[in-house]
Amino acid sequence: MKSRIRPDAGVFSLVTILICLAFSVAAIAGYGAVAAYVQRPVRASVPELLAQGESDRLEFKSTARVNLRTGAKDERMEQIIAKAVCGFLNADGGALLIGVDDNGTALGLDPDFATLKSPDADRFELWLRDLLSTTMGANAANLVTVDFATVPGDDGELLVCRLDCGASPRPVYLRAKGTAPELYVRSGNSTRQLRVDDAADYVMHRWPLSLGSNLAAQVKAAVRFSGELPPGR
Repeated sequence: MKSRIRPDAGVFSLVTILICLAFSVAAIAGYGAVAAYVQRPVRASVPELLAQGESDRLEFKSTARVNLRTGAKDERMEQIIAKAVCGFLNADGGALLIGVDDNGTALGLDPDFATLKSPDADRFELWLRDLLSTTMGANAANLVTVDFATVPGDDGELLVCRLDCGASPRPVYLRAKGTAPELYVRSGNSTRQLRVDDAADYVMHRWPLSLGSNLAAQVKAAVRFSGELPPGR
């Protein structure tokens, strides 16, 4: 009986290398999937977050629409919420709790609810998602999950809104009314706006172009530049 193995198929033949490579990739992928499943992070509850205090991954806001000093609706409060979410998206993600003061004491959402036609959580979430879509775009808004939790407060059980923000795969710019797009980043326990030069450096290092994207960008630039040259040049 003749052997089906090619006599010239050495240990380092192309076929052998490709087979070994395929098995290695499959093994690594399988190990990664198992590790990711076993090491899934446990999502902290709202009471646990309140006990942790503000950090680079957690921020508290008393309201989203009402200025507690004046008792009136204030668009600046809305922009503060949008900036905080934008900062988390452009960093490593995080959670934003609305209806909580800086010390982690629950205040509830009644002041914000009073500004809505229907003072309830569903209407508040609709307004909140509209705010995020308007200021950052629908794709960025989809990276944010919104839910509510009831926690004990000084006046009994109070409702708190929780926004979980994932790390964005691309830069997220805040587009406020009458202003140019702005880049905000979470740094420590605060959110800061980057200047144009700092923003350019941050974007380049956090979301570097792949080799293919970089080459495509260079080709497009060359074509555009050549099209702008006057005849005979």
